[in-house]
Amino acid sequence: METERQKVGHRPGINDGDNMLPTYRTEPSADDAVDAWLASHGQDEGAPAIAGDTSRPEFYSQARWEPLFRQMREAAPLNRVEGTAYGDYWNICSHSLIMEVEGKPDLFSSSWKYGGITIADPAPGEEFQLPMFIAMDEPEHSAQRKTVAPAFTPAHIAELAVKLRAHTATVLDSLPVGSRFDWVEKVSIELATSMLATILGFPWEDRHLLTFWSDWAGHMEAARIPELFQVRREMLTEMATYFHLLWEQRRASPEGTDLLGMMIRSDSMSEMGPMEFIGNLALLIVGGNDTSRTSMSAAILGLDRFPDERAKLVADESLLPNAVQEIIRWHTPIAHMRRTATADCELAGQRIAAGDKLALWYISANRDEAVFPDADRLDLSRANARRHLSFGHGIHRCVGARLAELQLRILLEELMKRRLQVNVVGELRRVHANFVNGFRQMEVELTSY
Repeated sequence: METERQKVGHRPGINDGDNMLPTYRTEPSADDAVDAWLASHGQDEGAPAIAGDTSRPEFYSQARWEPLFRQMREAAPLNRVEGTAYGDYWNICSHSLIMEVEGKPDLFSSSWKYGGITIADPAPGEEFQLPMFIAMDEPEHSAQRKTVAPAFTPAHIAELAVKLRAHTATVLDSLPVGSRFDWVEKVSIELATSMLATILGFPWEDRHLLTFWSDWAGHMEAARIPELFQVRREMLTEMATYFHLLWEQRRASPEGTDLLGMMIRSDSMSEMGPMEFIGNLALLIVGGNDTSRTSMSAAILGLDRFPDERAKLVADESLLPNAVQEIIRWHTPIAHMRRTATADCELAGQRIAAGDKLALWYISANRDEAVFPDADRLDLSRANARRHLSFGHGIHRCVGARLAELQLRILLEELMKRRLQVNVVGELRRVHANFVNGFRQMEVELTSY
């Protein structure tokens, strides 16, 4: 497959001194690569349907997951499935059980040493594993998390808000009114990517590389399919090469309040090995990109599908803070996280063996009727919307949650300021994966009100 390559470095952001600069690919996207593989191997990927197998990516790309999880929450919110493409695992589907597991990090590990945070297992003997602080247990987890946490303090986020609002205004003012366009490409990706570049201190001219790398890093189907695993490894290695050049340049002048500068100055992160370096970059890029990008598309879909809620928000803008929480609950950006039992134990009356894999389906917990009545409905005045688990719970709760909420709130504020209504009028395509519950395309048209 022919791929486009570009030079790194002929700009103020990156230079290695000798001008013998590496190249990096900008295509194919992870989604396109998976599409091509599915087209040549069949949509069912040769795997038989297994009862209770919630890992199948078509449940999410075809939005068919709701009935299965509803049935599980009612009949068996903790259940075991065996022989899937992702191996044997326990489904954890209820809000209360996920809270319980997340509250016992010593017993239910996130560590990459036990398999990490996704349902996909590394191949036996595989050396390309990516340690990252979200996939670490204590004390390593907190030591590295404390390094990046200052980037997400209220004071720092208030400073970022000014930049985010200015760029959001520029993007919205460039959109055509009355003509169809892809909201994901023109708005969600652009705003999420620019926010991430700002936080990281990443060269602005190359910011769209962050989206490209994020998609490869977070696409579990690309990680699982052997032919694409090698391509993914190469893409992430190119990402690491780019950041290594940037890191070395910034190390010579490490001032600044961006994340890269904080990492360089940190005792716990400044001397990371190559795999840990790639892993933490992947975490920051995927975490910083996918939650915001997905929520900014989900907001448009939700308000389009529930026009009474959109009218409610237009009539009462004081609902906006709660609306942000409800949108993030209604459409869960990250479908699951994985934990691994470190010892034999009992959970909800079931015996869990040491080494067992548990899939925490946030996407199901956020529709748990025991917590959220009429959970499939978007209700912007829902009193307990903040109880959603889209950002996780406990010590691994998303460190950048406030920033994701901020970007979504600013987008909705700026749309209302311009009295723009976004209508979904054409094709809607979702990511074919069981981890990032995202959108690939959403054809919309703007109207004024």
